[in-house]
Amino acid sequence: MASKAPTIFIITFISFVFLLGDVNATKPEIGIYEINNGHFCAKFTNWGATIVSVLLPDKNGKVGDVVLGYDSVYTYKNDSTYFGAIVGRVANRIAKAEFKLNGTVYKLDANEKHNMLHGGHRGFSDVIWKVLKHKKDGDLPYITFGYHSFDGEEGFPGDLDVTVTYSLVGKYKLSVKMEAKPKHKATPVNLAQHTYWNLGGHDSGNILSEKIKIFASHITPTDKDLIPTGKIVPVKGTPYDFCQPRTIKSKIDELPNAYDINYVLDGGEKGSKMKVAAIVWDEKSGRSMKLTTNKPGVQFYTASNLLTGVKGKGGFVYREHAGLCLETQGFPDSVNHPNFPSQIVNPGQIYNHRMLYTFSIKHKHKHLNVE
Repeated sequence: MASKAPTIFIITFISFVFLLGDVNATKPEIGIYEINNGHFCAKFTNWGATIVSVLLPDKNGKVGDVVLGYDSVYTYKNDSTYFGAIVGRVANRIAKAEFKLNGTVYKLDANEKHNMLHGGHRGFSDVIWKVLKHKKDGDLPYITFGYHSFDGEEGFPGDLDVTVTYSLVGKYKLSVKMEAKPKHKATPVNLAQHTYWNLGGHDSGNILSEKIKIFASHITPTDKDLIPTGKIVPVKGTPYDFCQPRTIKSKIDELPNAYDINYVLDGGEKGSKMKVAAIVWDEKSGRSMKLTTNKPGVQFYTASNLLTGVKGKGGFVYREHAGLCLETQGFPDSVNHPNFPSQIVNPGQIYNHRMLYTFSIKHKHKHLNVE
């Protein structure tokens, strides 16, 4: 019997090494993936299903990257700005990191004081997504990322399967399609795409001189912690009024903390129909961007969290207002405000979020009525 012990040990050791190899072999890797239709291209990483870059020509034909970000995919793992990521399971803020659903109070991961922001410490922006499909070039290139969120992740109820598909659907059109399917429990879902845009180029400085029109006549005002009060108020006569295009800097000094507010999109009450959320125009580069969505709100944010500087691509340091975010979404903290559109998705239902970025490059943008 004693003579068999070494043999058993060797077999056990080999089996352990074999199993360890299998674990390492199936562990998802973090990579960079490109889609290119011959007119412009976009790059992504499966860390957070993140937009890494969008390369567009300017009015002189010079190609530039209009997305803030990093050179290395591994830098995104330590990122606190949510550069380019898909955020969720519930984007934006949830007051006191809790909500009540079907008689049960759910305690969530509080990662911003006593509130939850963008899904908690380990939201969808901080996980590795699987690459489900990828067509790099040709007609309608696209990439689809998938993630399985388990029951209880960051405190949310139920298993949830999530996909996001990025595709180039026209000469200068980038489509974003987000879907989520709960398995066994009802759960809130509110995904958002958190790219910081600078149409002058990621390394061109701030976005204060860019003009913007937001197709919204109301906002959801917040308290000092950026939690909605539950009210819906008109923007007319306030610095939040972008119903007519004007520069971002024109009234920004009238606000204590620049722009970081949810706009109630005009036509949002019509349900899931696509509607224009905003148009942005950069005069110097000649680039413009129109954003359409099927969601009722859009968070307009001018990157005040970059005040102290963040080292980005090519060593360029991004500072306050280096980019702008237009995060189409359901209203923040909807789980605690019955008067806001519901974000609860039940088993058998599909959460469906659509965005379309349409870029233009020209000297004058008559669709903005500005010269």
